[in-house]
Amino acid sequence: MNKKTLIILGVLALVVIWMYSSVTGKYNAMVSMDEGVTAQWANVETQYQRRADLIPNLVNTVKGYAAHEKETLEGVIAARAKATSTTIDPSNLNAQSMQQFQEAQSGLSSALSRLLVTVEKYPDLKANQNFLELQAQLEGTENRIAVERRRFNEIVQSYNTLIRRFPNTIFAGMFGFEKRTPFAAQAGSENAPTVEF
Repeated sequence: MNKKTLIILGVLALVVIWMYSSVTGKYNAMVSMDEGVTAQWANVETQYQRRADLIPNLVNTVKGYAAHEKETLEGVIAARAKATSTTIDPSNLNAQSMQQFQEAQSGLSSALSRLLVTVEKYPDLKANQNFLELQAQLEGTENRIAVERRRFNEIVQSYNTLIRRFPNTIFAGMFGFEKRTPFAAQAGSENAPTVEF
């Protein structure tokens, strides 16, 4: 082999090694971000589960004071059952599954709001230490849910940006990395609620 052929083969080998490293690096970055989205989704679900776990104690405490608020209590129980049965496979975080999940969680939030409004009629219940502790834990959990949802949206945005940039978009398509859906505001949430006394 002459010197020119060796140089051409060396350059080709370097190009192949560079391309392989580039593709491998991009693929590994996508895998890392994908796993990050999955892990953060688990954090979101953990906080929703924490809220669902507090509800039976809250309902039982209210039931002791407001037994004739049966319809409200049953509404909370039914909404909790729906919310806990609506789950999403982290690899299938698309718009439709996210909407179903958000609707179930919103239904539970609405039922809890109705329950807490009902509690206003019962001063003894509002003064009950167990109820106050459960209410504080529930408020803290709602804050945790908001934080985890925000973090989830941030990592989804980073992941979606990564897979949509050129030339990553080519590799994302080849390797099956698809855009993920973040949490979105519920319809009508841009309007301030009407308060009537």
